[in-house]
Amino acid sequence: MSSRHPSLSLSRLFHTTPSRLAKSPSSRLAHLHRNTPPYPYGPSQTYKQSNFGLYGGTHIQFGNTVSSNMELKNRRVWKPNIRHKRLWSAALGRHIRTRVSARVLRTIDKVGGLDEYLLGGKAARIKELGMGGWRLRWRVLQTETVRRRFEEERREMGLHVGGGKEEEGGVERRASDGRVVGEEELRAEIEAYDRVLDRGDELAVGEEAEEAENGEAKSMDEKEGDRPRPAL
Repeated sequence: MSSRHPSLSLSRLFHTTPSRLAKSPSSRLAHLHRNTPPYPYGPSQTYKQSNFGLYGGTHIQFGNTVSSNMELKNRRVWKPNIRHKRLWSAALGRHIRTRVSARVLRTIDKVGGLDEYLLGGKAARIKELGMGGWRLRWRVLQTETVRRRFEEERREMGLHVGGGKEEEGGVERRASDGRVVGEEELRAEIEAYDRVLDRGDELAVGEEAEEAENGEAKSMDEKEGDRPRPAL
């Protein structure tokens, strides 16, 4: 009977990441957006990192550097200028920690803040938000400050505001899947969203769900490790 050498047997894993958190970019993105409305433009397939921040539609550019003497071409890459910033959201009353491009930072300063940037209604702005900005936009739209602002704008324009049965003021409340729900059901969904996002005074776009689940996965792994193992 042949036996394998101990060095050929796999005794432990080569990584310390819990199996519940080892997700591909596509599955990770689907996990983060499971409670948000579908993004009309879909995730970026060419620069997948931009799905987890405010990149403003920037991509990695490729080209050549040409020498002036011999006209020799060398391939090179131009990466977008991405920064880690804490941006203040007046509607949420807290800071947002996320990856943001320098171009988006200039746009935020120009329009008057992060909330104004996220609430832009033009198609170009919606496409510029990406998956990360779209998810944060849905959360900002659920705040009472933004609701009152839009109701006042409807009244000034002479649009119909009443007609909803689920809201005292007559405005319909819709959940992340588009269903018309009551105030209590929508509030429960928002609180569940905030429990995943809330980390003291900071939020993180695209990273908070994994860090929130990291503690749960570790605690479950510890419980499984404490169980007695059957004798071989």
